[in-house]
Parts: sequence; C-alpha cells; structure tokens
Amino acid sequence: MTAMGMTEADPTPFTLQRSTGTYAEGAAKLAGEIGATAVEGVLATGNRTGVRRGASGFIGTMTPKPVDWYAFDAKDEDTADWYPQGLSGSADSGGVGVPAFAVTWYYKPETKTGERGCRVTFLNPRTLRYQHCLLVEARPDGSYGPIDIHAGGCGWVGDRLYVADTFRGLRVFDLNNLLDLRTAQSDLGDADRVGRHEGRFHAFGYRYVIPQSDSWRLVKRGAVFSFVGVDHTSGTLASGEYKEGTPLGRVARWDLASGGDLASGVPRDAFTLGAEMIQGAVSVKGTWYLSQAFRNQRNGRLLVAAPGRPSISRPWCIGPEDLTFQDGKIWSVSEFRNRRAVFAVSP
Repeated sequence: MTAMGMTEADPTPFTLQRSTGTYAEGAAKLAGEIGATAVEGVLATGNRTGVRRGASGFIGTMTPKPVDWYAFDAKDEDTADWYPQGLSGSADSGGVGVPAFAVTWYYKPETKTGERGCRVTFLNPRTLRYQHCLLVEARPDGSYGPIDIHAGGCGWVGDRLYVADTFRGLRVFDLNNLLDLRTAQSDLGDADRVGRHEGRFHAFGYRYVIPQSDSWRLVKRGAVFSFVGVDHTSGTLASGEYKEGTPLGRVARWDLASGGDLASGVPRDAFTLGAEMIQGAVSVKGTWYLSQAFRNQRNGRLLVAAPGRPSISRPWCIGPEDLTFQDGKIWSVSEFRNRRAVFAVSP
C-alpha cells in the first residue's frame, strides 16, 4: 500500500537557540552534593523486571509479528497514571558497555493529584531488569522540581539525552549527572515529596534523579516537537510534529557535533511528512521510517518513505510511539495500558 510521500519544507520554523539559563550550574551544584553513577550502575540496581514477549495485545492484527519485544512489569503495564512515549538506545549513545534502551514517560493521572512530571526508564534487554529515573529541573535554592512536559520523544547521543518539549524545543540531560539519592541525606520512602525538605532529598520515592543541564529553544514559536530520532548514518538529530486531520506535519534535522552536542541551532533540512498522526520518525541511510497511530483500538502503520517518492505502508502495532534504530532493526514503544512494549521489526 502506498501513501502520500514526504516533500521538502522550509526548515526555518525549527531554528533553535541555546538557552542562556543556569541549567548546567544548577545540575553541577546538585551533583556536588549527591553522588553520581553511570547508566550501567542504574541497570545493575534495576528494581523491576520486564517480560520478554509479554503484553502481546499491543500487536493486534499486526503481521508479521515483531521479531522481538519486551513488556514492562505488571504494575507498569497496568498503571493508568504513566504513559511511555520516547525511545532511544545504547546504539544511539555510541555504547555504554551494556545493551540498553531509554524510554521516557509522562504523567497523566486518572484522578487529579500534584504534578509528578516525567521520567526516563533504562532497560537492559538481556537481563530484563530496569529502573525509572525522575527528570528534574534544578532550582536556585539548591533544590529541584518535576518537569511538566509530554516527553514525546528522546534521543540518546553520547552522554546527552535529548527530550522533546512540545512547544519549546529540546531539553538536554547530561547522563554524567545521573544522581543516586542513596549517597546523600534522603528519604526514598516518601512517595509524595520532591526536592529538598528539611535538609533531606526526595523524589517521589525514586532512587535516581537526572537534572536538566541544557536547553535548545525555538527562536520563534510555531513548530512542534513531538518525537526525536537519531541517525548516525547522516550524523543528525531529528524532531517533528504530530498533527491530527492533516498530512502537513513536518520533521527537521540538525547536524550533530563530536561529543553529541548540536553543531548549530539551524536545521540542516526539513520535510513535510505526508501523513497525519505521526508519533515517531527516524532516518537511516536516506530512508525515513514514520510511526503512525490510529487511536487505542486500531493498529497503526509504519510508513517507509523517501523525499519525493510515495510512502510504502506496513502493518504496525496498537498505540505506537517514538522510533529508534538498533542492531539492524527498527524499534518502537507502545503506550496503552496493558499493551506496553519495546519491540523490533526488520527494516
């Protein structure tokens, strides 16, 4: 099946500028008080265990089935408060010593409670162990708070984790500042507090926090950042727009410098996606893969595209989100309750 294809677009609306805020200073201050660890350390202390080939309901009528997939544990599958969105992997990062996936989640509770922001999960597909880490923003008083964003996509490049901030641009988290609250005066048993209170650190019960260290913000509002994809074959980071009712959502790419930083806030190029409800996009050797959703009871589509050509459609899962390329496969994550999995298909 073919669909309307991608076409070149003006990249100017996606132009970013580096924030002049004090993110790095605040993150460094927290790191000076709280001991840091590495992703490998987080995975070694994983307090949850996934299920290989579990939660098969996410597949729906998808044929052929994914070549492999990993569901979360029963509690994370069943929660109505947290929804997985972004996906990246250790292949994107350049390697961290162990195979790993990073999954971002946003908080949308059934009953209105205080804001709990967003989190990132590191999952080892060999051991199936995983751990949630709270993403936070440092405050001038030496404390920190949750980050209230959708976190619809993430890209793991070197020590940097780029997270989509829908109407602002990209937030950046330095994984050298992956902070273990057990190394400081903390109260991990208090699931209702976050930040510093009476000299003790809290994080809604999470052991690990990652403070924001940098930011690339839109020069002029208008473009939307719904997902993120890393392409090492072109040395670029991509982000683009989820749009309903129109095929005119766009995606843009920025060149990456050595070390994983953006070489510039000026995009290399941009394209109109040619399809609505795109939840993820990644390019590999000039070919684009687009993850298209169709509500929570219908299978989506994976569109294989190249600018100037009709897109080819493949059956996709129910509730597909962000995309990444790892081990020669296209990986995605599905979001809906009891249908959550990190899964792979052959390109």
